[in-house]
Amino acid sequence: MISKTLPTEFRHFIYARLFFVLGLRMITTIVIYQVFHLANTYMVGFAGLAEFVPAVIAALFAGHYIDRHNKKNILVWSYAFYMLCGFTLACISLPYFQFTNTAKLSVIFSVVFCTGIIRSFAGPAANSMIAAIVPRQELQKAISYNSSTWLISSIGGHAIGGLLIAAIGISGAYFVTASLILTAVIFALQLYPKPPVNAQLKEPMLASIKKGFAFVYNNKNLLGVLSLDLFAVLFGGAVAFIPEVASTILHAGPIGYGFLNAAMDIGSLISIGILVKYPMRSRQGLKMLLAVAGFGICIIVFGLSKVYWLSFMALLVAGLFDAVSVVVRGTIMQLFTPDELRGRVASINLIFINSSNELGQFESGVTSRLFGTLPAIMFGGAMSVLVVAGTWLKFPKLRKLEY
Repeated sequence: MISKTLPTEFRHFIYARLFFVLGLRMITTIVIYQVFHLANTYMVGFAGLAEFVPAVIAALFAGHYIDRHNKKNILVWSYAFYMLCGFTLACISLPYFQFTNTAKLSVIFSVVFCTGIIRSFAGPAANSMIAAIVPRQELQKAISYNSSTWLISSIGGHAIGGLLIAAIGISGAYFVTASLILTAVIFALQLYPKPPVNAQLKEPMLASIKKGFAFVYNNKNLLGVLSLDLFAVLFGGAVAFIPEVASTILHAGPIGYGFLNAAMDIGSLISIGILVKYPMRSRQGLKMLLAVAGFGICIIVFGLSKVYWLSFMALLVAGLFDAVSVVVRGTIMQLFTPDELRGRVASINLIFINSSNELGQFESGVTSRLFGTLPAIMFGGAMSVLVVAGTWLKFPKLRKLEY
């Protein structure tokens, strides 16, 4: 339940985010499952690359655009276009459309390419609105609610996606997700306009983008946190492996796949709940570094496991550790980013997140082809631990970070 001290508008914002992320995660889960069964894990990696490339390229422009235009309108249109992508995936997956697997994969990858562009606007627009909706003294509470909502939706999306595939098929599952995103559009329309802070400022786009990167580069704590998350999740991400592990090693069906896919988010939600009740009061940087190392060890255990419950618990505990990094990164960004740079900094953060997630999905596909699935998973976990060691040496101030 959302605190009564937070504005009503924030509730509309949270509900819009809840339904959008729920639909987004369901689409991601269904796409990964569909691509794996149409092709293989290697092609799942290319699905991640198809979303990563446009998202990163568009994000360079998106941050500048968000800081110069009404953020509410950007959010509403982003959600609406994502809804159309969901309906498109649903239509091409209907049984009476007799496409070849190659043709169907081509359409799926084209739609995923479009979702990458949309997400480069939707995420930064939403994150840059929080400080404009709630008073500064309520900001940390709002960040916790925002993170919790994202995790609840992510868990629900992964699990429900698998359940819907089993219950009504891939096409029906896509139709449900598109309807959920339509609900997000309706809530987003209830938000007040969020015009730019410096509406009169006419700054060249390249200079504007450069200013955002300069801010992140000069803020060593923020740069260190983003870099740590980028490389740890890039190598240690296990999403692309889950369909194959669930199917060929754990012998789980769509429901088991859905819950295994949600395990990490369940752990993150538990961790967020603990951190809301018992927030980190000191040495947040050190705790974050240790948590990322723990994340890498859990991924190694996941690669070694041959039984469902151990694989599930390994991913769940990995999520517990991962949430610490999410909280630290989100708090630093919201507390120390100037209002006029929020869109650009949020877009840069999105580049790092997409690089770690979607590019990590591609990296997983490549390493699985080179080494085999289980060695590739263990390699990624070991690399995550090495990244922590490198960050410890490269950013000595990070392990002393407190806020």
